[in-house]
Amino acid sequence: MKELLYKSTRGEAQPAAAAAAIIQGLASDGGLFVPEVFLPAAGGLADLAGLTYQELALRVMQPFLPDFTGAELRECILKAYDSKFAAPQIAPLVSVDCGHFLELYHGPTLAFKDMALAILPHLLLKAAGKLDIDSEIVILTATSGDTGKAALEGFAGVDGTRVIVFYPENGVSAVQKRQMVTQRGGNTHVIAVRGNFDDCQRGVKAVFGDAGIRASAACRKMLFSSANSINIGRLIPQVVYYFSAYLQLMVRGAVRPGDEVDFAVPTGNFGNILAAWYAKKMGLPVRKLLCAANENKVLADFLARGVYDKNRPFFVTRSPSMDILVSSNLERLLYEAVGEDGLFTGKLMKQLDNAGRYEVGAEVLAAFGSFFGGWASEAETLQAIREVFASSAYLMDPHTAVAWAVWQKYRQQTGDNTPAIIVSTASPYKFPGAVLQAVSGRREEAEESSLLSSLSRLTGTPIPPSIEILDSLPVLHRTVCHQEEIRAQVVEILGL
Repeated sequence: MKELLYKSTRGEAQPAAAAAAIIQGLASDGGLFVPEVFLPAAGGLADLAGLTYQELALRVMQPFLPDFTGAELRECILKAYDSKFAAPQIAPLVSVDCGHFLELYHGPTLAFKDMALAILPHLLLKAAGKLDIDSEIVILTATSGDTGKAALEGFAGVDGTRVIVFYPENGVSAVQKRQMVTQRGGNTHVIAVRGNFDDCQRGVKAVFGDAGIRASAACRKMLFSSANSINIGRLIPQVVYYFSAYLQLMVRGAVRPGDEVDFAVPTGNFGNILAAWYAKKMGLPVRKLLCAANENKVLADFLARGVYDKNRPFFVTRSPSMDILVSSNLERLLYEAVGEDGLFTGKLMKQLDNAGRYEVGAEVLAAFGSFFGGWASEAETLQAIREVFASSAYLMDPHTAVAWAVWQKYRQQTGDNTPAIIVSTASPYKFPGAVLQAVSGRREEAEESSLLSSLSRLTGTPIPPSIEILDSLPVLHRTVCHQEEIRAQVVEILGL
C-alpha cells in the first residue's frame, strides 16, 4: 500500500511524510498539512471497546503515522499517557442527569491541550531522528491560555528542544498566567504581549515566514517548529479521545455499535472540533458537530452565512481560550470544502490577511453540513454553569458551559434527540472567579487564592494540587512586549 503523505492546503508545497510534516509544522507555502487519505482505525468498534486508552491511541494514530514503527509509536504513547494524568481512563466520560461530559482536563496543566502536548515532544524527537536532524528544535507558540502552559510542561527539560511562548498580557485567566510565568526549565521562555491572541499568532506566524531568521537559526543548528494545532502532530492525538468517548458510551449501553452521536465542542481555533471531524472521516458514527463559540462568534457566523469576517469588535470573555477571531484550523476544512483546490484556498487566506474577510458560496458552505454553529453570551455561560450545578452537582468551567448552552439551543431549535457528548476542556478551578460568580450569584473581588478556597467550600469540590501550590511558586518570566517586537524577542532569546 502506498505510504500516506501530507499535502499542503495551499497546494504549492511538495507532499511530505508524517515525520517531515510534524517537524516542519507549517508547509513551505504557508499552508497547513492535511492527510492525503483517511484510513480506518484497525478493528471494528466492538474490538476497540475493550482497549485501554493507550492501546486505543496506537490503533487510531498508526494509520496517520505510517513511517513510525508500531514499537516507536507505542513508546511515545506510553511516555505520554502515564501517571501524569490523574484519571486512569486518561479522558473519562462522566454522565449526569443533564448530559455526558468528556473530561479532557486530568493532565498536568488541567486543560485539554495536555491530551496532545503530552505526546508531541516524543513524536518530534522520533521524527527528528528519522530525518537525521541534529539541530536544536525551537518550539515557537502563541497561546490563548492553555496551549502555552501545556507546551511548556511538555517540553520543559527535554534535551534538544527549546520552547518560546507568547500570550496576550490581559487575555488569559489569572490561573493560566500564573501557570506560565512560574514555569521552571532552562529551555523555557514566556513573553506577554500587549494585545490579544490574534496579535500573538500573527507575530509568531511572521517569524515562521521570515526566511532571514530561519536561515540565521539554521546556521546555528536550530530548527523552528510549532506546538499549536497548526502542527499536524498535535492534531492527530486529539482524534483518539473522540473514539474513546464513543466507546465509553457504548460500553455502558447508552448507544449500540454504529449508533450516531453528536459532539458539542467549545472551540476558538477550530482544532479541537476538526479532530472530531477527522474521527468521523475514520468511521466514527458522528451525526452533528456543534461548533460552540462565545461572544467572539466568528465561526458561528461563518457556518450560518458563509462569510468569515474578522472586522468586528473583539471581546475579552470569561472563556478566554476561545477569544480568537482568526481560526487557523478552519483552513484545513475549507480546503476540503472547495474540492482540495489549494490555489483557491490560498486566495481566500490572502483575502483574510489583506481585507480581513472572505466569502464562500452556497455550494461550498453545503460541505459543512455536518456542523452546526452556535454561540453563548456571557450571561448564558454563567447561567449554564449555575443550572448544571444546581440540577446535577456537576461543575463546569466557562468553556464547557458554552458548549452545553449551545447544545441546549440546538436541541430546542431542531428537536434532535441524538445522544450528545459535551467536550469538557478545562478544570473549573482554572477560572475560579467566573465559576464562583455563576454558582453564588454574585461577583467577588478577591485574590485568586481566596476565590479558589471560596469555590471549594461552596461546591464541596477539592482544589487541584497543581493549582493550590501556584501562589507558593516564584515568578520566573516577566518580559512584556508589543506585537511588532515578537521577532526581536525571538532573535534575542536564541542569540541570532
